[in-house]
Amino acid sequence: MKPKTLAKDLLGEIPFAAELYWLLRNPEKKAFSRFDLEALRTHLPKMIADANPHAQSALAGKKVFLFVYLHFWIRHATAIGLTLRGLGHDVTLGYLPYGDFAKPVSRFDAQRQNLYARDILGKARPLLTPISFLDLEPGRDMPDALARNVRRVTVFDTQYILQREEVMGTEPIYIFRHERNMDAARKALALFQKDRPDVVVIANGMIQEFGAVYETARYLNIPTVTYEFGEQDQRIYIGQNNLVNNHITDDLWITCQNRILNDEQRSWLDTFLAGRQGLSTGAQFAHLWQNAGREGGDKTRFTLGLDQRPVALLPTNVLGDSATLGLTIFSRMMAEWVERTVLFFANKPEVQLVIRIHPGETLSIGPSVAELVRKALPELPSHIHLIGPEEKINTYDLMDIADLALVYTTTAGMEMAVRGIPVLVGGKAHYRQKGFTFDPETWDEYFAILNNVLRDLRAYRLTPAQVERALNYCYFYFREYARPFPWHLEKFWPSLEKRPIAYVLSPEGRAEFAQTFQQLVGAPLD
Repeated sequence: MKPKTLAKDLLGEIPFAAELYWLLRNPEKKAFSRFDLEALRTHLPKMIADANPHAQSALAGKKVFLFVYLHFWIRHATAIGLTLRGLGHDVTLGYLPYGDFAKPVSRFDAQRQNLYARDILGKARPLLTPISFLDLEPGRDMPDALARNVRRVTVFDTQYILQREEVMGTEPIYIFRHERNMDAARKALALFQKDRPDVVVIANGMIQEFGAVYETARYLNIPTVTYEFGEQDQRIYIGQNNLVNNHITDDLWITCQNRILNDEQRSWLDTFLAGRQGLSTGAQFAHLWQNAGREGGDKTRFTLGLDQRPVALLPTNVLGDSATLGLTIFSRMMAEWVERTVLFFANKPEVQLVIRIHPGETLSIGPSVAELVRKALPELPSHIHLIGPEEKINTYDLMDIADLALVYTTTAGMEMAVRGIPVLVGGKAHYRQKGFTFDPETWDEYFAILNNVLRDLRAYRLTPAQVERALNYCYFYFREYARPFPWHLEKFWPSLEKRPIAYVLSPEGRAEFAQTFQQLVGAPLD
């Protein structure tokens, strides 16, 4: 341990040391680290003023416990909590005043950050009841079943942070995350047993303290809602009594699976899917992944040196991404699926395999899927092509020339299905078994389907009815399952300026968003 860190830990053990430092050395009570809530301090008075008149006249709703941590989630959840209070709910905002999920913070700095957050969030009383988990006492008993679930969360953490799937349980980051997760779970357990909420609402819910509190609420059979954001602006994903990142759509899909899209719905979907293919996010998207504009399939075929043999396209996920965690079916992990698929095609020179590494890997710190490919085949045969994450190739140009799609969980699988391309799914993708993909349950079934499809690719093109079903599911997933919401996490302050709490609670704003906020606290998804 560094001397400075050791000194801060020792100071953290001295009663009121952080409080004295806070009063004497930081009279302005401003941020001194990455944990920065200054913008929230500035905007909070107006946010409170916007919510207050509605809170005074609203009918009493549910007792809601809203949990987040990390500064950017805290400021976003404060707006959610105030809006829920304006709709009549009694909201407690549970939080941890940390600015980083992968680096330890000294006790002294944690206490200073706690004082800082308490000073700002305390101004939201009595509309919100803020509770710092650093101020809570952990329960003594930890049930075995809950402890097992928290260990699983810690495995996910390690995979997510290191961006690799192999976890031994001895890694320093595993040990660090397990300690923090267990502490959060013990505190949540004691808190919920003493003062049980009607519903617990948690950002993400899969990893880190998010996951620890989620598992605790589910262990106690408290109705629990998780939420997360994707690429679309003004849209939120909600999971009720399940992890939102798993995108469990089955029950909702049943209600509309036989629908044929009308002209208006088809027009929206055509515009939306066209937008996903480009570089500019515009007003509809918070982010997009393509790093190159469209040039067309023919030029891309020439650029990559592809001939007229059939093309199998494998667009990868990012290793350790939450879109893949816990979603194995017949492979031990995604890495194994990639490696065995590549080895299969090594002996299939009659087919060209194009592996498109996810452009999101440019933001990654872990190993690339390309390393897995090179490990399986140190020298790539001429019919296997590897496209790196930074290469200026648009994935949708590759779709134009693809005859077969091999996917794990990426949404690219849906977009290839709407083009009539047969799609073979290796992971527990949410669009699996929806009527337009091949969904093996075992390795033997996987390779049997692959061999059958490759023997007659034309015969396995999707039928018009399957394409229509894929279009319907895309519309359902992107337009209906993703719920309207005023503020995207990535565009929070600009979004709040355009759609302040006063607007969201107005008759016009309620017509747009009130149903989503009620679903966020457990009203049935419809």
